[in-house]
Amino acid sequence: MNEPDHYTDRALDHLTRSRNAGTLSGPSGTGADANPSCGDRTTITVAISDGHVQEVRFRTFGCTAAIASASVLTELAAGLAVEEAARLEPADILNALGGLPPRKEACALMAIGALRGALVDARVRATA
Repeated sequence: MNEPDHYTDRALDHLTRSRNAGTLSGPSGTGADANPSCGDRTTITVAISDGHVQEVRFRTFGCTAAIASASVLTELAAGLAVEEAARLEPADILNALGGLPPRKEACALMAIGALRGALVDARVRATA
């Protein structure tokens, strides 16, 4: 278990060398989620082709845990079938990062919420 404010080396690596930061031009879907208690916000954009997440990008305004969670989520979701990506859970993010301080674990939920929103948006756009 992590100390109250201890971040793993993996989490710090995703903060300092974030993967897939930014937004996609002309995405298949866009989703966002926020934590009203602290003001953090994550937006995810996805490109979907042949039923798979081909590309995923994030923009996060928030703390170390919020940025690291969104960064690692892009790695977890890329290449997955849309149905598999929709089944990702906060625990998958926490495991990939080697944990987060307990009071920061909600950041993983925020990243998942943004991804799920992007996947729903992509489905709506595809059927419109």
